[in-house]
Amino acid sequence: MNYLNMNDKQLLPVVTGLNTLLADYHLYYQKLRNFHWNILGKNFFDLHDQFEELYNDARVKIDEIAERILTLQYHPVSRYSDYLEISDIKEESPLKTDTEMVTSIINDHRILLAQMKVIIDRANEIGDEGTIDMLGAYIREMEKASWMLNAWTKETTQQLNSTMVKS
Repeated sequence: MNYLNMNDKQLLPVVTGLNTLLADYHLYYQKLRNFHWNILGKNFFDLHDQFEELYNDARVKIDEIAERILTLQYHPVSRYSDYLEISDIKEESPLKTDTEMVTSIINDHRILLAQMKVIIDRANEIGDEGTIDMLGAYIREMEKASWMLNAWTKETTQQLNSTMVKS
């Protein structure tokens, strides 16, 4: 039954993109767990908690992405071997410094944001408002998390861009 009023052939690029995003989120989730378990040093408490917050959020999004694929009447990719094959996010060693870990997560955010934007473009072409709405919220949240992680990597003497012109 076609309760979505969308053509299966038109949905395929959206579903393919969502399956790639699902794979990306699985690798991102596991990397966050890896870093959560293996963080050392003076930033342990802050980053241990931050990585946990991020992986809990990723876990929820993994389920929502898979359920969106099911809503679109396709099966989500569900084997880890397939995730490793199609994901643009790569596994990493746990033997990293705190700064290397945060930099890696920020890079993963770039990958996830780019994939979400590709899917939104595809969904927009066919009027898939449900996917657009879901991913729009994800983008807003990830951009904020990226800003916070990026701020953590800065020195307190660094400044952001300013729109004020000094005379």
